[in-house]
Amino acid sequence: MTIVFTPPTAVATSAYHHSRAAAENEAAAKIAKGQLLDALNGSSDITTILLKAAAGAGKSYVLKQLVQDATVQPQCLRVAVTAFQNRQLWPLAESLGTAIGKDKVYLWSSKGRFNDVPDSVKAAATVVDSGNAIPIDAPVVIATSHMFGEIGPRKIVRDHFTPSFHGDYRFDVLFVDEAWQLASHRFDKLNYVAPIRVGVGDVGQLPPIEIGENPWRGDSGYNPYRAWPHNHSDDATAWATELPAVWRPTGEQLGLWRAFYPEWRSLNCVAAPGDRTIKLGKLTGVAKDVWESVASGVPTLLEVDGLPPAEAPDVDFPLVQFVEQLLDDLFSAGFSLAATEYNGDGTPSGKTITTEPGDEPTDPLVAVLATRNATVEDAADAVERLRKRHGLTEADLLTSTVDSWQGQTNGITIAVHPLTGASELDEFNSSFGRLAVTCTRATHGLLIVSRTGLDRMLQEAPARPGTPFGEPGNRTLPRQTHQRILATFARGTYTV
Repeated sequence: MTIVFTPPTAVATSAYHHSRAAAENEAAAKIAKGQLLDALNGSSDITTILLKAAAGAGKSYVLKQLVQDATVQPQCLRVAVTAFQNRQLWPLAESLGTAIGKDKVYLWSSKGRFNDVPDSVKAAATVVDSGNAIPIDAPVVIATSHMFGEIGPRKIVRDHFTPSFHGDYRFDVLFVDEAWQLASHRFDKLNYVAPIRVGVGDVGQLPPIEIGENPWRGDSGYNPYRAWPHNHSDDATAWATELPAVWRPTGEQLGLWRAFYPEWRSLNCVAAPGDRTIKLGKLTGVAKDVWESVASGVPTLLEVDGLPPAEAPDVDFPLVQFVEQLLDDLFSAGFSLAATEYNGDGTPSGKTITTEPGDEPTDPLVAVLATRNATVEDAADAVERLRKRHGLTEADLLTSTVDSWQGQTNGITIAVHPLTGASELDEFNSSFGRLAVTCTRATHGLLIVSRTGLDRMLQEAPARPGTPFGEPGNRTLPRQTHQRILATFARGTYTV
């Protein structure tokens, strides 16, 4: 059976690429720098600066530049850098240490995670497991929000470091990476750190983890489980802007990216159509049709019919088996990913970077994603079989829950759609962040698989608001938004 993929009905038009797109982020970063410097020298009342980013916008690069800008100002003695997770801070510590010197960047790790810090980070930055080991004139101190917020480290900060230039604080600026992942109740414990806060993050990621029912839902004034930047939406001392360009996706994926951020003034892509390619080996049949669609760079949705019944709507062993066969065919035939290399300003360097299985790239070649742990466990078994069969490593092929894979990048994503087999939209399967993370990890190709019936379900499912309980931001997606996102995919159906 030949699969005919219908092209997307919604595509990006009037798009900027290369240096013209990159210059938009550069302009936004320069304005943010001006706001930060004015706040430091006292010529502005701004105390909170927020840079909203789409997935793959290069936000950590912008954050690194702002940290460097702050540390050379006369009215800035030292800055703190934080994030919710260690793995978010490690690459930032490495890049900052490389940029301004190992002796100026201190990563304060807990004793329990000290041995987990990658060697490359320890080579670039100074890693310590005690705050007292940090020189009082160290310009950059990096630690997780948990570390800065605990009682012991709070006391060390107060007692060990001298006052900053701004009141009774020990740091002049607190930089928060992945700011929209940090809950208000955890950020409140960091209020003592610095008077000026700079948050940079992907507004399309999953919201902070909520344990059980949230009794503050519907309280428009305060919700401790809300991402802390939302508390400043009407704050006169806060300033916010967007980074209007993305570096990660193919130019052909821009329509999908825009579908997740429709309220933005503009969103463009540094990679132009054709800048990223997938070279396929000799394939036949269904695998040929599917992987050729993925290799076009256009997001691809394949609905599969005729499979044995699933255990639950998104716990689907037969569908995982189907994915395993597609991947087996792909690795058996062989493939490689090619990407245009860009200069720092987004102009093509004239070089092409090619990777294939066995090259051990920094970002995995293929990631298999699903929302439920049970599905990922089935996928992990499939991945293990494929690794043994084809001699692969984690750099070639891995699997993860969507929640655990946010903030990561890979070459090709193959994912189970959160709505597969569903009869209604609920808070879990219709989460904005969960679907956004699923769809925005790939640099070269995206394949989403599902049982048939997505369109029918969205037409017949009871209506669901996009921001229930008075919560700010896109918490869950109504069916109209799901339909808008699906319109950006090339779509095909296959009957087993």
